[in-house]
Amino acid sequence: MSISFSDSLIALTTRSNELAPHIPLVVNDIRLPRTLLCLVVGAILAICGTVMQGLFRNPLAEPGIIGVSAGASLGGAIAIVCFSTLGTQFPELMNLAVVPVFAFLGGALTTVLVYKLGSGKFGTSVTIMLLAGVAISALAGAGIGFLNFVADDQMLRDLSLWSMGSLAGATWEKISLATLTLLVLIILFSKKAMALNALLLGESEAMHLGIAVQRLKRQLILLTAVGVGVTVSVSGPIGFIGLVIPHLGRMLIGPDHRTLLPVSALLGALLMTAADMIARVVVAPAELPVGIVTAIVGAPFFLYLLFQQKGKIL
Repeated sequence: MSISFSDSLIALTTRSNELAPHIPLVVNDIRLPRTLLCLVVGAILAICGTVMQGLFRNPLAEPGIIGVSAGASLGGAIAIVCFSTLGTQFPELMNLAVVPVFAFLGGALTTVLVYKLGSGKFGTSVTIMLLAGVAISALAGAGIGFLNFVADDQMLRDLSLWSMGSLAGATWEKISLATLTLLVLIILFSKKAMALNALLLGESEAMHLGIAVQRLKRQLILLTAVGVGVTVSVSGPIGFIGLVIPHLGRMLIGPDHRTLLPVSALLGALLMTAADMIARVVVAPAELPVGIVTAIVGAPFFLYLLFQQKGKIL
């Protein structure tokens, strides 16, 4: 729908009777919630990716690449199919409690499994992490495929739209949940910024500096799983934001997590909003799932990183 910038601004800031009745409805009830959810989800994914790369000390670490998003997606899909009756009777409870909890559990279990498989006495093996992520993503994909097979028509529609990653279903309840999660993550991650900086030197060096490395890892893994679980529950799986943004942040301001975390949150919010704008207009009047747009941007970037890292991996 074509609405001028001035009319949009008037609809946002005043209650003018000069506007057509549909304009405030479209701007305030459809476009504004979606834009706010874009900003918050992008920020959460970006800071989770930044923390994960700092935790594993590797530029290839990202919730989608190592299977965390796939595990969270499987958890959310289980909730959608197994509690479909509850979702019909109590949609707010479903969207704000059941799906986020299951997505968090799926993401947390996946993160712990990848960490256990990739860690050894000589540190963290990136090759094993990536291979574990491929295997877990395949298992999660098989699980989601089975759920699609047993789901009825309504479940199948909900699951299909959700699994492609979209922000079209933005509501103020989802925005509130995601915003609260973002604030908690920014506060807690900021408190761990110096510890993450120390961890960049190596685990043994961080321990000599007085960092409780194992406890730090458990805390950051848990918080990252919370962030990914919430974003998956409100928007479906959206990949590559957490991979691309930390690199852009380090190129702009360096590796210090005290400034890298807030800058990454800002860049992630802007990139997600831009991707959603592209998704809405590139095939208008139809709409692409935003997960497709981020994959188109992020996949070549990931291949570029693999090319840079191939000497280290091989």
